[in-house]
Amino acid sequence: MRYGLCVPCLGEFADPRQVADLARRAEEAGWDGFFVWDHVVFPYGAVEVADPWLLLTLIADATTRIRLGPLVTPVARRRPGTLARQTTSLDRLSRGRLVLGAGLGFTLEAEYGTWGEPAEPREVAGRLDEGLALLTELWSGEKVDFRGAHLRASDVTFHPTPVQRPRPPIWIGCNWPNRSPLRRAARWDGVVPMIVGSDGSFGPTPQIVTELIGAVTEHRFDTGAFDVVITGRTPADRPDHACATVEAIAAAGATWWLEGFHPGTGEYAQALRRVTAGPPRRTRPRHRREGTR
Repeated sequence: MRYGLCVPCLGEFADPRQVADLARRAEEAGWDGFFVWDHVVFPYGAVEVADPWLLLTLIADATTRIRLGPLVTPVARRRPGTLARQTTSLDRLSRGRLVLGAGLGFTLEAEYGTWGEPAEPREVAGRLDEGLALLTELWSGEKVDFRGAHLRASDVTFHPTPVQRPRPPIWIGCNWPNRSPLRRAARWDGVVPMIVGSDGSFGPTPQIVTELIGAVTEHRFDTGAFDVVITGRTPADRPDHACATVEAIAAAGATWWLEGFHPGTGEYAQALRRVTAGPPRRTRPRHRREGTR
């Protein structure tokens, strides 16, 4: 099990230097990853919003070991050539620590309808799948000729390539219990489900994780490593309780635990306390830099 944090690019987390300092502290405290939301506008009120790629650039520069990336970027909202350049540059800046979280976006009306773009889920999903396919071809460094229903690229070769070969890992976001995105996740390197309880808070349980993994496994043909990334919240001042919670999630098959935060008042201070307390594990193994698993 590896341990990370996932913070908004909103509200109290919209200050790039402050977020970079939080990531630096997280690395010093023994966390394994630091991830940020990706929004241009937020569907629930006018709040301060920071560009996630600027946040991630400062995070990469402030750290040397932890994994980092967007959770998740709406690929259909981005031009594939621009996304290929941004991700490659970030992977090279971080010396091969990028994880690309990808999904439809939330909400579709905010992400796409705001700009007069189609927000119909099937079309957005088609653009997402084509965008990922084209992105991986551009990462290859080989000549690309791509013709899809939504995207095209003609006689283009992208250099340099990412540090990670054959490519950075791709995690697919989904809203549990919606199972259709799990078929997409099964084709890539991991799944990042949003599991929310009836009160709106994070609601992962070992039973849900077991069910989710079973649903993904039905669609997986590759026997290689696959990350199951679970977001929740554990108390900074109750380490035994935090460890027990996460150990149960790990026993169900999760490979990552992320402490998740929201853009509300006081959330940055809570994140700082949680970071300082260290990850919810009873022992601290030596850190590995060769992969995400």
